[in-house]
Amino acid sequence: MLRVAVSGAAGRMGRTVVAAVCRADDLELVGAVDREHDGEDAGLLAGLDPVGVTVARNLDLMLEETRPDVMVDFTNPSVVAANVRTAIRRMVCPVVGTTGLEEADLEAIRWACAENRLGCVIAPNFALGAVLMMRLAAIVAPHMPQVEIIELHHDQKVDAPSGTAVKTAEVLRRARAGTGGDRREEREILPRARGAVYDGDIRIHSVRLPGLMAHQEIVFGGLGQTLTIRHDSISRESFVPGILLAVRKVTTLTGVVYGLEKLLFEDE
Repeated sequence: MLRVAVSGAAGRMGRTVVAAVCRADDLELVGAVDREHDGEDAGLLAGLDPVGVTVARNLDLMLEETRPDVMVDFTNPSVVAANVRTAIRRMVCPVVGTTGLEEADLEAIRWACAENRLGCVIAPNFALGAVLMMRLAAIVAPHMPQVEIIELHHDQKVDAPSGTAVKTAEVLRRARAGTGGDRREEREILPRARGAVYDGDIRIHSVRLPGLMAHQEIVFGGLGQTLTIRHDSISRESFVPGILLAVRKVTTLTGVVYGLEKLLFEDE
């Protein structure tokens, strides 16, 4: 049995993770942290019967007392780096779904994991369909290098563009291998009307609206044709198989794995 703690346990994703861990036969929920709902039963918050795990406010103290093997973090960009460093210091393997980590934070986490010979999985998107979307985009990109990304999320998402969109742009850059689209002068009547720019000409457009969950389109253009690859997460349960895969794998790793594709495809 792997012992699991959830950071951000009272959030929408946190509750989904708590429920998934409690339902898994090979996982045991031993700790939960959230700034709100201190003292409440994590199972009740997740819509389950009581599980006997009380939500705490202090991550470091919870990790010391419960000694989990894995910490799953779905909090927010302002605290995720500190949470991950705390877990590593306590020799707990982090699985991170919070986006917005700065490159300097990632480097510090890589160093800490290597120093402690500890595994860590950081994924911009845990939905298997989203990982396959990026895989398909990498196949298309060398043949249709002119491409734009449109990502759409609920209006409570604080970072833009999404981590999935940035990861997709990185995948496209590598796949195009110098065959990028034509760079031409453009005149924007309103600033950023054409979106953010990655690698000189990959445009990323962010939409934030109530009623959305997590969606992304990759639109390729060529002579007389377009090709669109789209992924939609209809509910937060779409992330559960990927999260559980990472939880089960992370204790066998050394160092940081960035992106779920590295756990799915041996050649990544």
